[in-house]
Amino acid sequence: MASNATVQLDGPRARITGVLDRDAVVALWPKLKALPDAVTQLDLTAVERVDSAGLALLAELSAHARANGRTLALNGTPAGFNELSAAYRLAPSLDFNAPSAAS
Repeated sequence: MASNATVQLDGPRARITGVLDRDAVVALWPKLKALPDAVTQLDLTAVERVDSAGLALLAELSAHARANGRTLALNGTPAGFNELSAAYRLAPSLDFNAPSAAS
């Protein structure tokens, strides 16, 4: 099934639209894995919903930014995001290893 998700870069912001699911991850990964260091925000306000593959993508992007000394802020909470974050015990920063992730 084809994805309707898109990503647009606008200065420090990467705006993702559509459904962030497995198909979207496959389609968007090439562009998102090469986000410029200038991108400090992921705008999820136009994301309709996210599944576990989409959440894994966001966590990977956040981890990559942290590994490079940057913070990647998330703007917006699509349907499924809070439930999946809680189920995987992710910290608000989407970090699996943060102290608040285990609480």
